[in-house]
Amino acid sequence: MVPPSPVPSREKAPPFGKMQGLPRAQDLVARAKLDGGKLVVKGTKSAPDQVLTIDPGLQASLTKIMQNYQVPYGAAVVLEPSTGRVLAMAEHSEAKPELRGLPVRAVFPAASIFKIVTGSALLEAGVAPETESCFYGGKRSLSARQLEDSDRDGACYSLALAMGKSANVIFAKMTKKHLSADALRRMAARMRFNREIPFAQPLDVSLAYIPEDGFALANTGAGFGDVYLSPLHGALLAAVAANEGRWVDPVLVEPEPFMPTPEPEPVLTPTAAHALTRMLEETVTHGTARSVFRERGFQVKDAVGKTGTLADREPFRDYSWFVGFAPKDNPRVAVAALIVNEPKWRIRGSYLGREALRLALERLPAPVEVTAPAGAAGKH
Repeated sequence: MVPPSPVPSREKAPPFGKMQGLPRAQDLVARAKLDGGKLVVKGTKSAPDQVLTIDPGLQASLTKIMQNYQVPYGAAVVLEPSTGRVLAMAEHSEAKPELRGLPVRAVFPAASIFKIVTGSALLEAGVAPETESCFYGGKRSLSARQLEDSDRDGACYSLALAMGKSANVIFAKMTKKHLSADALRRMAARMRFNREIPFAQPLDVSLAYIPEDGFALANTGAGFGDVYLSPLHGALLAAVAANEGRWVDPVLVEPEPFMPTPEPEPVLTPTAAHALTRMLEETVTHGTARSVFRERGFQVKDAVGKTGTLADREPFRDYSWFVGFAPKDNPRVAVAALIVNEPKWRIRGSYLGREALRLALERLPAPVEVTAPAGAAGKH
């Protein structure tokens, strides 16, 4: 539960400014060549070829979107929740075209994506999605005064709607009322913060500092703390809810047929995972991603997710996230999308995340529904 290295201060020393690119020798996606419709990393005399799980068409489409919109820094990850197979790990940097490795670097503030961790801890503490709290303000920052109930509270949201609308004060209030630092640390650890995640190429540890102090703890629970996340880890967070509360490690290289498949690890109970999914659905139906998911001709049926937005001041950088999965009742893909914008921008993370879901579902064959023969009714 303890961070393996010092956690940088988001306000004083944002780690993005010191980000290093991934060396080509370690970047399997960059080294892979198209061979028979698959991306393959050629082996050596002592090592066999490595066939990647990446869908070349999906990878190219997502990269093209970021190139066309000239995003300063962007990454999109798509994976199959049940198996962890990574179907896309696309990236583009208009600001630094030579930069590689954005999907695996944990230098981006988790922002309100951390509400998935906080919401999971609240559900485990017995708080129902329907539990209401009232609030005022708190869109860009919080104060200790806002954590106290007052006559200024002008709106009341359920926990579910607070997730959808990313209501910071409600998450801060509920963190203060229902969670200890230890409870939030343990949930963060179960969600693989401050822990290595096995992967075929280097993957940064997503660092999370969980303070003991009441206001600082509440501030962190709302998404304003010193917590950092890689886009790959973001997709894996969404996959926990998609997998009914089970953690599945990511897979980039197609395993040999004889290799055993690791058992998924329970992180949440199925009941809590279903409640978390209902909360994430609010983001798309009534919350911060409602407009982009309602765009005519670009809808994604039964999508759920979470947005996150935070900015550095000097120099200005706007981090915007979307993580989610679809369809909610039979998840086939989980995604994470991140864009780091300058003051003038063209698209944000929710747009890229929607396109990642939409394009991935178009490329993946729909599951075949097995029906009983007509004469089988009543036979057992």
